[in-house]
Amino acid sequence: MTLAYYMHNLYSVVEDLFEEIARTFENRIEDSSGYHRGLLQRMGIEVPTIRPRVLSLQNMALLNELRAFRHVFRHSYSYSLDPQRVAMLREKVLAGWQQVEEDIARFEEFLKAQLQA
Repeated sequence: MTLAYYMHNLYSVVEDLFEEIARTFENRIEDSSGYHRGLLQRMGIEVPTIRPRVLSLQNMALLNELRAFRHVFRHSYSYSLDPQRVAMLREKVLAGWQQVEEDIARFEEFLKAQLQA
């Protein structure tokens, strides 16, 4: 349960970052029923003349899996988590997290360049 809680929080922190990016660049998501999925999808889209995409397609897939897990974790009051599935997701996240950080670092470089322009 502790690992599941940490992965839940990890995605929540990343999503907070994505929400700030969307707000800052007026990158709205109109469909509230699919808000979390839509927000993640928007981070994989370049907005011409506004901002580059934040995430590669590979990293979007990884984070989408983490997003889906967070949804199950938040809404599974009577559902028991499968420890093997949690462990498998942990391994995927650990294996791909450096690439996620690299995508975010590239976006940070874009922001720095905008400040200097």
